Amino acid sequence: MLSNRSIPSCTVIPCLPYADVNAAADWLSNAFGFTVRVRIGDHRVQLNVGDGAIMLGDTNSEPPGIRSIIVRVEDAEAHCAHARQHGATILKPPTDHPYGERQYTAQDFAGHRWTFSQSIADVAPEDWGGTSVEL
Repeated sequence: MLSNRSIPSCTVIPCLPYADVNAAADWLSNAFGFTVRVRIGDHRVQLNVGDGAIMLGDTNSEPPGIRSIIVRVEDAEAHCAHARQHGATILKPPTDHPYGERQYTAQDFAGHRWTFSQSIADVAPEDWGGTSVEL
């Protein structure tokens, strides 16, 4: 794949609609620890998150509706406390799951749902009811 400095290098890049993408980028950076990669006028912002990326588009160019994004973090408890302190609504507190993840779900000021996931064990999918697929 050809490299292009004008777009994040990860393969999948979700794009979420916000009425004010610059204000949203600032809020998401403060609450969830993302960093701004590129600002494109007042209609698009690219954010870094770990080795991934998220784009924000204005509501004129992106379809409306609640989306859910999963983001991996090192410490779900600390991340949740930080997000709550910066105004995120915590919908589900950090909880351990049988598939080896501790996760919490937050809602941002625009109604988007974010699940933050911390790996706490290496668990085979078959151990919790999943099925591994050979590629």
